[in-house]
Amino acid sequence: MKILDNQLADTKKGVLRQWISLVGLALLVVILLIFLEVKPFQVLDPYSKNVLSLQGDPVKGKGIFEMNCAGCHESTINSQVGPSLERISQRKSDLGIINQVISGQTPPMPQFQPSEEEMADILSYLKKI
Repeated sequence: MKILDNQLADTKKGVLRQWISLVGLALLVVILLIFLEVKPFQVLDPYSKNVLSLQGDPVKGKGIFEMNCAGCHESTINSQVGPSLERISQRKSDLGIINQVISGQTPPMPQFQPSEEEMADILSYLKKI
């Protein structure tokens, strides 16, 4: 009977170890997805979906950027307020950039709501810098 009890205890320990391993793996995957800005069950809002469906014009995007963004995001001898956006499209997804621009959730960056076409133009320009 004691041998059976020991075998049962070992089986429970094995199952517990497997469960802990799976939970650890799941947490690791979630952290990785968050780090990579992947939201597995994210549904695109209509604004972002429409922006991403458009072919932006980088020339127009540059003009919009210069009027609305360059004051904080272009470096002029230590007076830069916002981070450099050079190669931003390599560091952040298009959806991440859209959310950053329209949310205003990173002070001191204000909330900015360009039209869908203007946002597509801005994205197109940001891919060029």
